[in-house]
Amino acid sequence: MTEQPPPREGQRPEPIPPQAKDSPRGSDSPPPPDAPPPAPASPPSSGVRGPVQPAVSEATRLLCVGVHHDRAFREAVIDELYVHEERFPAPSTGIDAGRVLSHAVRARNQDVAWAAGILGLWLLGLVVTGGLLIVALFGSVGLVVARWIRGTGPLDSGVALARRVVAFWVRWMSRLYLVYLLVIVLLFTAFLGGTAFSGGTLFSGTLTVARLSAVLTLFVLGGIVACVALRRGQFDRVVSEELSPARFPHVSGDPAETGAGERLVRLRARLRAEQHQPLVMYEEDWPFRGFGTPFRTWSLAIELRPRGEAAPVPLDNGEILRRIVPLVEALRVPSPRRDPAVAGSVIDRLRELRLDECVFLPADGIEFRDAAPYTPEAYEAHRAAALEEGGEARRHFLRIRVGGWDEELVVTVFVRVHTQGGMLMAEFAPHVLQPVRRAYRLAERDARRHRALNGVGHVAWAVVHTPASFGHAVRTLGGWLRAELLRLLGGYGGAPAEGPSVAVRELGTDEDLSLFQEMDLARYLKTIQDRVAGGVRTALREAGWATDEFDQKIVHVANGGVYIDSAKDSAIGIGNDNTISHTTSGQGGRKK
Repeated sequence: MTEQPPPREGQRPEPIPPQAKDSPRGSDSPPPPDAPPPAPASPPSSGVRGPVQPAVSEATRLLCVGVHHDRAFREAVIDELYVHEERFPAPSTGIDAGRVLSHAVRARNQDVAWAAGILGLWLLGLVVTGGLLIVALFGSVGLVVARWIRGTGPLDSGVALARRVVAFWVRWMSRLYLVYLLVIVLLFTAFLGGTAFSGGTLFSGTLTVARLSAVLTLFVLGGIVACVALRRGQFDRVVSEELSPARFPHVSGDPAETGAGERLVRLRARLRAEQHQPLVMYEEDWPFRGFGTPFRTWSLAIELRPRGEAAPVPLDNGEILRRIVPLVEALRVPSPRRDPAVAGSVIDRLRELRLDECVFLPADGIEFRDAAPYTPEAYEAHRAAALEEGGEARRHFLRIRVGGWDEELVVTVFVRVHTQGGMLMAEFAPHVLQPVRRAYRLAERDARRHRALNGVGHVAWAVVHTPASFGHAVRTLGGWLRAELLRLLGGYGGAPAEGPSVAVRELGTDEDLSLFQEMDLARYLKTIQDRVAGGVRTALREAGWATDEFDQKIVHVANGGVYIDSAKDSAIGIGNDNTISHTTSGQGGRKK
């Protein structure tokens, strides 16, 4: 399946576990600045199995399909990672955002080239036909307006229903209008002649039109149809061949990786150096951006009371975490079986569990992005200070991550403990990244189905989609021009550093989980929660502190007690008799 995780994401920094480290920082020489991630290797034979490598995960592949399929998603990725180079990237949980960016830039360049050609043919048609195509543009614009009126939101209100009804009417009126024009032009070409022509003669009483103008109109329309068909053919080939499950793991053969310009190479190298760091540079309004939706976050506080007459041993934060780590790590090892060969064949995703420490540091105050303290020495200094200080802006967490369904369902649990004033405070903050949008998977299936059409089917599809090509070309070129002007004139290259505005992985997520995925989510969280609670309990008991209050409160939480922030931007519910409401606070949106 895959090899061990790359250095930075999933490595365990030094302090907590007393045993030897799995993947120490700096043990290997660094790769070239923009070397693509290595191809996956076969799974190790030991009890611990390496997780799916981000560069070749199914989530990365589907997001690459998404930037070819979804223009809005592609523009958001380019704006965040390519235009705003002053922003730190959000953690790329389970994906390689550098590879997604490469495909986004490549898809945009291809789309811009086709849009320029199609728009050029429309403008040429306006000239050679004496303005005849002007009347056709009204229908093309109507189709684009109909799509805008309809929107992309769910049908969950009367306003949404009214918008769909109006969009349906505008779309079909535009289609009938264009069919009428096509029939008139064909009739003029076949049966009529004349020398005088203008764009308004179609609606004059005599319907006089020049045969030459009508023939030129058909030639121009034929060229536009051909461009529309070829553009769709290129999309189908990229999605069904280059991004197929069989070819995607071969990173070195990816055209998006090898055909990059100088700016993309530079930004991609920086992105790959930052996206999986244990030091998380965050934006203050949404510190956990990149890790998904908060889910059943809880905290508790207990009084530290001696268990017996003997004086208890003082507890610090690191000592408590040291008790948690081995219990959580043991989840990677299959339970004993009668047949040892059966244990080696277990593919439970808990075998791929990753556990490390991370430090959250606000991006405000960093002068430039290059000045971030990503070096091993700087990180270790922040880690050692944040572990015991219990600060607000700089926070230390034990991070536990399970990537299920080939990194499509990612559960990340942040654990923080702190002792202060004779009290023990524990925080348990699970975050869930939901699967990549189903529309991207369907786009791949649709591309394969479209390639299976015969010649007549391809022509028919292109003819149907040609009327809207003018509006789509204008929108594509307008988006490209806006991004380029922002890049050239925005001054982002020398701007002060900022935290991430959006996360690529979160932009491409769906809101729904399948029943199987809900079951896996519940299992991961309950298992990790029990092991974390066991570690805290062990630390208290071995140090001579009473555990009865902790046991009572942790049972209350485990049985569905009070959670903090559990419904924040969340539409997930596990268990019976759930009432789910989805609210949006706006913190996950993009900055203007």
